[in-house]
Amino acid sequence: MRLIYNFGIWLYYIGACIFSLSNKKAKKWIDGQKSAFVFLENADLKHQKIAWFHAASLGEFEQGRPVIELFRQKHPEYKILLSFFSPSGYEVRKNYESADYICYLPLDTYFNAKRFINIVNPEIVFFIKYEFWFNYLKILSDRKIPVYLISGIFREKQHFFKFYGFWFRKQLKHFSYFFLQNQESKELLNAIGFNNLKITGDTRFDRVFQIAQNPKSFSLIKKFKSELPLVLIGSSWEADEAVILDFVKENADKLKFIFAPHEVYSERIDNLKKSLPDNTLLFSDLNEENYNQSNVLIINNIGILSNLYQYADIAYIGGGFGKGIHNILEAACFGVPTVFGPNYQKFTEAKELIEIQASFSINNNKEFKNQLSALLSDKDVFYKAKVACMNYINEKRGSSKMILESIDNQ
Repeated sequence: MRLIYNFGIWLYYIGACIFSLSNKKAKKWIDGQKSAFVFLENADLKHQKIAWFHAASLGEFEQGRPVIELFRQKHPEYKILLSFFSPSGYEVRKNYESADYICYLPLDTYFNAKRFINIVNPEIVFFIKYEFWFNYLKILSDRKIPVYLISGIFREKQHFFKFYGFWFRKQLKHFSYFFLQNQESKELLNAIGFNNLKITGDTRFDRVFQIAQNPKSFSLIKKFKSELPLVLIGSSWEADEAVILDFVKENADKLKFIFAPHEVYSERIDNLKKSLPDNTLLFSDLNEENYNQSNVLIINNIGILSNLYQYADIAYIGGGFGKGIHNILEAACFGVPTVFGPNYQKFTEAKELIEIQASFSINNNKEFKNQLSALLSDKDVFYKAKVACMNYINEKRGSSKMILESIDNQ
């Protein structure tokens, strides 16, 4: 089975090389793969105590960030190496100040994994959420280097729990301990013989609470908002915008709207702008002279969305008409009620926020219009949702501290 796994890894690489000829993101990934070992070999990691944190992409990084920062605070004797698999994580956080070394993770071939671990020689390793690179895990386990899965989440559809999943289940033995988000994950692992685990919750609650306590301010956004209610459409895709645009056009004279699409390449932004009122502004063009010339603004860069929710009254979170919703906690931590499409079932926080009437799922244009109208016109509904959001975040935070205390006590 390992031969098949390794063959699949090489096929992935060959496919990415071909795709990189016409895709900028794939090209960045290939370039990152080529540069990773050069960076590491020039980093002078010898004689350093290294704690290695690995995140697939930006979302997983944000999930692990509070653990990284608390670990650094508690264990200043360690240097922190942060690796990413995806360009969307590395390119945004390659200058993250709480990590000493940041690089792409070389592809999980046996020789790459062995070379990487030989250079880095980590004393402790953290994989975030659901990163399972089996060659890395085996070599780390063989060398008795502790490996922890943090904010881990497991679902019944994964290979580990299928009738053919013996080999995959065997690979999980390479983890020293699992810090899990929920009871379902615990029961799934218990059922296949794993008891080295603990439910510590989702570290994202710690991260969004950090953001809400000390958000970055944007004076021009505050001026743009003025006194009108602001609806922020975060991480949207075209399928989301299809149910939103009519409402925006009908209400652009009495509400403020900010679009922060999930992808911000120029063609995507141009097409979105064409579908909105003619005087729609781009964030890159926003200034002291024009901030009040439109009620619609498009954010055409990345990395600031989590801080923009502080200005919103209501947020629509994208992804629910595609593979699944994006981060709704970044809005909830500011007490912002959220609305999203029907594909949210994989996200515990979405189901829980719906249950306490802090979030609302819609299926089409009409339901979106009705839900927004209810939140904007009924103060009791709006403030109930707002308070429920903040209480929910406060009750759920503390996972990062629990994880590190558990490790220190082992």
